[in-house]
Amino acid sequence: MDMFSENADMFSENYDVSKFLRIGKFSFTNENPALTDNWDDAEGYYRVRIGETLDKRYTVYGYTGHGVFSNVVRARDAARGNQEIAIKIIRNNEMMHKTGLKELEYLRKLNDADPDDKFHCLRLYRSFFHKNHLCLAFESLSMNLREVLKKYGKDIGLHIKAVRSYSQQLFLALKLLKRTSILHGDIKPDNILVNESKVLLKLCDFGSASHVSENDITPYLVSRFYRAPEIILGKGYDHGIDMWSVATTIFELYTGRIMFPGQSNNEMLKFMMDLKGKIPNKLLRKSVLKDQHFDANYNFLYREVDKVTIREKVTVLSSISPSKDLLAELIGYQRLPDDQLRKVTQLKDLLEKTLMLDPSKRFSISQALNHPFIQEKI
Repeated sequence: MDMFSENADMFSENYDVSKFLRIGKFSFTNENPALTDNWDDAEGYYRVRIGETLDKRYTVYGYTGHGVFSNVVRARDAARGNQEIAIKIIRNNEMMHKTGLKELEYLRKLNDADPDDKFHCLRLYRSFFHKNHLCLAFESLSMNLREVLKKYGKDIGLHIKAVRSYSQQLFLALKLLKRTSILHGDIKPDNILVNESKVLLKLCDFGSASHVSENDITPYLVSRFYRAPEIILGKGYDHGIDMWSVATTIFELYTGRIMFPGQSNNEMLKFMMDLKGKIPNKLLRKSVLKDQHFDANYNFLYREVDKVTIREKVTVLSSISPSKDLLAELIGYQRLPDDQLRKVTQLKDLLEKTLMLDPSKRFSISQALNHPFIQEKI
């Protein structure tokens, strides 16, 4: 696996999925038989039983975890020679069911547009119903990038070789999304899976996806740390929001640190402007939520909680000059060999261009894929 040769043991340990089992959302088949008709818990999650068979073919052997919309189990598919698969079991309520059907529609569209599986979006095998739950059967992958970072790059990030390869694969996934007019709407390390060898990456979890023309103004689309400025400001958006999320994810993969760890949308804007300078007035004029963060003269209203009085204080900032240097943020105190320093300098240039505050000036997907950071191997 020469991609990681400078860090050969970086991905050497066997990943233990048992650590991530969550008691309460699953049980074992030898439970009290009198309780077996109580399929759902109080929140509508299916109570998975290890060893049970779903749809007369999938034998459940493990539990991966649960999110807002569903829980995910690992199973062996008797109809495919006991191949390991992942099954997403959507919560049993009307809203979650509708969201699941929408995700199913987008996954089919993405998979149909990529018959040769070259564009790094998760493969859906089929869907079925089990005890009133919509179930989606997927290819089985090993762990997500949040777990990869925690296990192999805690506080220091991953090797530049791995980051280059992962970046290329993410941009290819964006290319497929654009081709099918789909916005993912929640790209972050948690929603990116890798295979057992950690070489191949797949974008997953399309529960927040939408058609590009649907862009409803909501300041809470996308998980906060990966949220583009146009979402916070209430401006119309397009594929640029996924590009922003990918760029902040790439920064995190290399450094092990969240790029903009704002505790509110207001603080998110402050951190973005600390790096990129003040948001252009032209952009603010087109933004329907600007009054939450700027006054009539487009001065930034920075809202903080006073550490002594615990009251909110508002600081009016008429100008914000960049106070952070992106290359210094990437390198920190490391002394890098020349070849690595060259790649990190290229990465800095790529991130500068994909993190433009004005989405119309942000790098296109093809520009990102053709950038020297992606094109030149270390």
